[in-house]
Amino acid sequence: MILVYDTAVERNPKVLKTCRKYLHWTQRSVFQGELTMAQYRALMAALKITIDPDYDSIVTYAARSPDMIESRALGVDLGGPGDIL
Repeated sequence: MILVYDTAVERNPKVLKTCRKYLHWTQRSVFQGELTMAQYRALMAALKITIDPDYDSIVTYAARSPDMIESRALGVDLGGPGDIL
């Protein structure tokens, strides 16, 4: 799964902290990782009470298999697998 968010600056820290409980932080507002359906529902429930749905945006992308995703990075590495805090 890939999750991308765009929220008001005052909500960014809480959204970041919530997402880091479930996914790997890969860029400023981008996360990736594998989640069970229960974990996905828990993450979305936590984010739903954190954001303002009239202003903020969270988009998730699901892949059928992690083997079908190839990623490459250029520049600063913000973390990777095993870096969930």
